[in-house]
Amino acid sequence: MLRLRLSQLWTLFLAGVLSGTILAAAALPAYVLLAVGLKSAGAQYEDLPQDLRTPPTAQRSYLYAADGRTLITSFYDENRTNVPLAEVSLVMRQATVAAEDARFYEHGGVDVRGVLRAFVANKMGGEVRQGASTLTMQYVRNVLKSDPGLTEEQRAEATATTPGRKLQEMRYALALERRLSKDEILSRYLNIAYFGAGAYGVAAASQRYFSKPARQLNLAEAALLAGLVRSPESDSPIGGDAEAALDRRWYVLRQMVGTGAIGAETATRTQAVRLALRPGAEPNDCAGVSDGHSDWGFFCDYFRRWWTANPAFGHTVDQRQQTLRRGGYRIVTSLDPAIQASALQQTLGVYGYADRRAMPMAVVQPGSGRVLALAVNRHYGLDSNPPGQENYPNTVNQLVAGGGDIDGYQAGSTFKLFTMLAALESGMPLSAGYVAPSQLLTSYPVSGPNSCAGYWCPANANPGWMDGYRNMWTGFGRSVNTYFVALEQRVGADEAVRMAERLGIVFRADGDARLAAYGARGWGAFTLGVAATTPLDLANAYATLAADGTYCKPLPVLSVVDAAGRAVPAAASTCGRMLRPEVARAATDAARCPVGNQSAYQQCDGGSAPEVAGILGAQPVAGKTGSAEGYTSETFVAFTPQLAAAAIAANPDDPSEAVGAPVQRKVIAAVATTMASALKGKPRRDFTPPGREIAFGDGAGDLGPRPVVPVPPVPTRGPTAPAPAPNAPAPNAPPPNAPAPTAPAPTAPVPG
Repeated sequence: MLRLRLSQLWTLFLAGVLSGTILAAAALPAYVLLAVGLKSAGAQYEDLPQDLRTPPTAQRSYLYAADGRTLITSFYDENRTNVPLAEVSLVMRQATVAAEDARFYEHGGVDVRGVLRAFVANKMGGEVRQGASTLTMQYVRNVLKSDPGLTEEQRAEATATTPGRKLQEMRYALALERRLSKDEILSRYLNIAYFGAGAYGVAAASQRYFSKPARQLNLAEAALLAGLVRSPESDSPIGGDAEAALDRRWYVLRQMVGTGAIGAETATRTQAVRLALRPGAEPNDCAGVSDGHSDWGFFCDYFRRWWTANPAFGHTVDQRQQTLRRGGYRIVTSLDPAIQASALQQTLGVYGYADRRAMPMAVVQPGSGRVLALAVNRHYGLDSNPPGQENYPNTVNQLVAGGGDIDGYQAGSTFKLFTMLAALESGMPLSAGYVAPSQLLTSYPVSGPNSCAGYWCPANANPGWMDGYRNMWTGFGRSVNTYFVALEQRVGADEAVRMAERLGIVFRADGDARLAAYGARGWGAFTLGVAATTPLDLANAYATLAADGTYCKPLPVLSVVDAAGRAVPAAASTCGRMLRPEVARAATDAARCPVGNQSAYQQCDGGSAPEVAGILGAQPVAGKTGSAEGYTSETFVAFTPQLAAAAIAANPDDPSEAVGAPVQRKVIAAVATTMASALKGKPRRDFTPPGREIAFGDGAGDLGPRPVVPVPPVPTRGPTAPAPAPNAPAPNAPPPNAPAPTAPAPTAPVPG
């Protein structure tokens, strides 16, 4: 033990003295170096900086589709993926040792023989031409300059070419070698070294230069990569000097002959092999999704927004972004490629990529909130668009899930669900009836020439089909405006607003958010869907019914595993009971009427989308259509016990532009066909019928008559669709100069 201790002291002393000369910097006095050496000899592994004990190497995170195999993209600041030494080919290991430290397996971290050799070479040359860094010392230097906790100036200082820093490297190298095996050090080195072309670590380098895993590298490839470490940018055959790369390959092969790894004949034969690169560009971020699947970019974007909003991955948005780009996570998303492909196909059948109008569609899984597809007729990317086309065919705006500059789109009568739920929860039964007039005088005050004696008076879009005695089944099936406005007055518009929020409707538009927070009680038009929403929010809200009243936050992942192989709890669904099962089942029963199904008690007598039942076949289905005032958007949402899907046709750049009533049939067919494709081969699952009490009550649930003010008929647009009044107030903005938000109301009958 004493001899070993003395040997270490002598090594440090001699190496320190010679390194000061080699570096030709500010040569330290010998007694100072001796003092440093004596002090360092007792350094323990535990005394090392934490980064040397647990290397903080940044690693690329991978994002996969739900099958766990299909790569969507990856995220990285440094293109690196750590691999165990067993996953690196033997010739790559041999080439690295031969190129960087031929005596690696013989010294204890500092190679005194190498120091002497470098000293002689540099002394004779009159300048510093040859270094004496061992592979372990190089590893130390790489760790110090990779520390994400240091500034650029601190990293430069930590790796400055001075005698003091050289001695520090030696101290740290000796301490590492006392604790780690040679293979552990080599493994760490191979995972941290920079190989040029943006590739950090041998795994990334193997993929970047040859599009293969590191375990498959052959001798010629391994020698080339090992030769790049000295000058990774200038010698790189990708964007650098290919001839220099081949010269370095020859150097490595000769070194391998010297270490006995290969014979001289093998080296000569290998050097004759032509440079055969197969560059692989690793995708980075959502814009890096392959051109063939640019539609996946919108899902990737939604995932990234989910990640950066999740405190499980850091205290701030910046920290969460760094965690994703440096943490080496393996993320399996909920994106189902087959459902996504079907949704995109159906979307493109309504509007093509070059159409200014869009039809975003979302598909979710009830009971988990997992997002299965986000499709829209746009390419996700930063490519330029033709003049005058701001967001098509290319955009990175989140048209499907909302956020950023996208508030969403009016979803029309689909919001009648929230009024119905509020009524059911208050104790009213599905049978609560009312003779719905063509036009209804409400208690919601409005001003302007289109009011009825100072109060809002909505009308039915198709009086001959909608008017008459209605209950929740028939009112929802035929989308009767005056029935649901009367129902909303009974339960309170604020209760309908709160219900929507409970089921995940986010008011992204400033005007909507103000009304929801401060003017909900007077927001009579809320039940007619004047607030902006997104297909994802809408599909997930209706999915709550399919899950018997359990609401789950939208979730884009199935699993998240960190670099150490530990599962991250943030990937679990976040669900909670938002409705009593009986309330959810009753609303589901009424929601079967619009889509051509029959309720459990045979109460449906007409629907706005009867073709859906035929498209879904044997699968039970429920849903709702929605048309915004003036047909500026057309919406359809549907659900089964296994799936919920919603689509909205609109012009994202100009929400006031009408898409037209006829497109509603296409929207309905697109959603229904996507669901039918997703459910193909799946077993039938039935809805649970509601109990008789919530269906029929005790007969005391009738809404009673309301006065109707006759007004001149509004000019119609087509056979059943009234046009908006020319002076209709903006649907999402409260009246100016009002002390508190006052809900505006459509001034023309809103279609269903």
